[in-house]
Amino acid sequence: MKLTIAAIGRMKAGPMAELVDTYAKRTRQAGRQAGITELNVVDFPESRKPKASARAGEEAELLANAAPSGAALVVLDERGKAINTAEFAGIIKTELESGTRDLVFAVGGPDGHAAEIRKKARYVVSFGHMTWPHMLARVLLAEQIYRVVTILVNHPYHRD
Repeated sequence: MKLTIAAIGRMKAGPMAELVDTYAKRTRQAGRQAGITELNVVDFPESRKPKASARAGEEAELLANAAPSGAALVVLDERGKAINTAEFAGIIKTELESGTRDLVFAVGGPDGHAAEIRKKARYVVSFGHMTWPHMLARVLLAEQIYRVVTILVNHPYHRD
């Protein structure tokens, strides 16, 4: 299965970008054993439309178009279900076992996600009720994906 983090906002060079790259590399290495062949990160510029709803709508279209046909979409949204790492691992394991070829994680911009992308999503999950900057959300997501892979391959990185 191929994993993609699709995010609004350009990731600038620096420590956060390096962390995302590190976790992506670790995921690709350990993931092969679990059936995960790739973890790619793609980003899109923030919309310049004048109204928040129009910005969120335009960004939703960009994120939805980043998902290949037949991909399962996971939208990270503060209105989503707050889950723990084991539940997150369950999502990825379920998709692996069902033969999903592409799993796309959508990280929205400053105005959040439009309703239309939440409706298209197979899962809408939250990292809690706090708002995170898009660059930091990518780091958190990349680490959690790596953590899930280590759970799937019985690596001791994650401890209960």
